[in-house]
Amino acid sequence: MQRKVFVFIVVLSMLLLVLAACGGEPELGTEDNPIVMSFVPSGDTQDIIASGDQLAQMISDKTGLVIEANVGTDFAAVREAMGAGQAQIGWLNTFNYVLANEKYGVDAALVTERFGSTSYKGQINVRADSGIASLEDLKGKVFCWVDPNSTSGYIIPRIMLLANGIDPDADFAQQIEAGSHNNVITQVYNGDCDAGATFDDARSSVEEDLPDVKEVVVVLATTTDIPNDNVAFTKDFPQEMRDQIVAALLEIAATEEGKDALNTLYSIAGLQSADDSFYDGFRADLSKAGIDIESLAQQ
Repeated sequence: MQRKVFVFIVVLSMLLLVLAACGGEPELGTEDNPIVMSFVPSGDTQDIIASGDQLAQMISDKTGLVIEANVGTDFAAVREAMGAGQAQIGWLNTFNYVLANEKYGVDAALVTERFGSTSYKGQINVRADSGIASLEDLKGKVFCWVDPNSTSGYIIPRIMLLANGIDPDADFAQQIEAGSHNNVITQVYNGDCDAGATFDDARSSVEEDLPDVKEVVVVLATTTDIPNDNVAFTKDFPQEMRDQIVAALLEIAATEEGKDALNTLYSIAGLQSADDSFYDGFRADLSKAGIDIESLAQQ
């Protein structure tokens, strides 16, 4: 009797394996298995959700692929979602991309363009009436950061401060993680922070709500050039689908509707084809500053 039961279990297990193999996972890019495109929360989350959904639909219309957009809870969440196979496309800020490439083989396909350039700077913002006239004056002050994985809102400004003899962990009275560039500008504007780091010029992102922001908040210092953020794909993403999506995004970026969506998304003016080597100079700068990407990727 026991032998019959054992044989039955073995046969049933094999049958289930055969059925699973026959059925398989639904094809990527279909309703049952959509391609997930994830965005970092570097601006107004509701704007990013709206423009992300719009871009996803526009890509779907051009390619026939089903694209689902979402916004990560923080910068690292998008990177880790790609590493876990929960997202196949990521709109990644520079530092997050370099880390994702080192850790998971995520690969850049497009780089963003703003003001006719594929690079940008970070800046440190203060209130015009703060009395802060130099980086040295920041000592003892309350400082706002975007997110520890933000290139222009954390990584590069910290390097600049350290190079000027200011240790943020020792010299600031308090450090606040604001979560987005918009929030940093708003908190400096409101006086919740004495100073804060953002991309250049993040003040424009909140100008509609705070019309006098460029009078109230001024730029204390700017960083060196930083390569722009990108559109990246997971390591094993099918090449044919990748080519379709890249071509669709380049076409979309040339239309008025696409330009409006990209501008709302991250103040993007255009997209350009790129590959991983675009970030080699930035990697060299990090290395000179003593930041070991390989070690960070193992954490």
